[in-house]
Amino acid sequence: MGFQIIGESLNVIGKEIGRGFRERDPKPIQAEALYQKSKGVDWIDINLGPAKKDGADLMPWVVEVVQEVVDDIPLVLDTSNIDAIAAALPKCKLPPMINSIMAVPARYERMIPLAAEHNAHFCALMWGPDGLPRDENERAALCVELLYAANEAGIPNERIWVDGIVTPVNIQQPQAIALMNFMDMLPDIAPGAMSTCGVSNISSGVPDHLRYVINVTFTVMLNIKGMKSFIADAKDDFTMGLAKDKRPDIIEAIKNTMEGNAPDISKLDKELAGYVKTCKVILGETLFSDSWLEV
Repeated sequence: MGFQIIGESLNVIGKEIGRGFRERDPKPIQAEALYQKSKGVDWIDINLGPAKKDGADLMPWVVEVVQEVVDDIPLVLDTSNIDAIAAALPKCKLPPMINSIMAVPARYERMIPLAAEHNAHFCALMWGPDGLPRDENERAALCVELLYAANEAGIPNERIWVDGIVTPVNIQQPQAIALMNFMDMLPDIAPGAMSTCGVSNISSGVPDHLRYVINVTFTVMLNIKGMKSFIADAKDDFTMGLAKDKRPDIIEAIKNTMEGNAPDISKLDKELAGYVKTCKVILGETLFSDSWLEV
């Protein structure tokens, strides 16, 4: 199995990183980039958020600051400000990823040519003119539309990372199933395409002590379904280990549960039992509650 990790912590919402962005202080930015490299991330995400005020100046500056100390890991340009992405693309030493391009013509008709011109990868976000797709079929339709436009511009599927969108399991439990069904469809509708997601959205709104087990479980479930990468914190040694296949026992228990051959919980230790129980919640076999681990 295994998967690629997109390091998430160069984010404007972080206290020190946000200050570094605002004050143009390279020290915390470079320290984080070096840390992520030491932990083995595959991509470094630079998240400026909307960056409405000075994004076109800030994004290329951050790219250059990071590349002063780490120039052998590709960057992810993460902002809704298209001008900021356009300004930063020529500064990237390695082909970057644009995060993200929505399946909305007003966005992709401007952004796809940028990706094509600079040989960039891009995250194809399954968010359409009507917002979140209702099921796997609507995701598939958006995917075909966006990838067709990219292919027409000369971008091969291998440079496209499809994000089917993760939603909170406690609010929209069927959406987790829809996303996994979509992952089953992806090799047929987009052969060769890559895939990614913000997996922690699955646990948004869930009590803090339960978020981690949901995040880990869904990471494994999506990886079993073919998901190629995840946005994660490099400080999360457990997820970094999963990416390198260090917990085959967890993967096997979750895989068997997904296939209808769940192990006998009474014969598992508490940790593995928790992953099996959580897998059943995500599959909709168990009603979501804040006490599913205790049942």
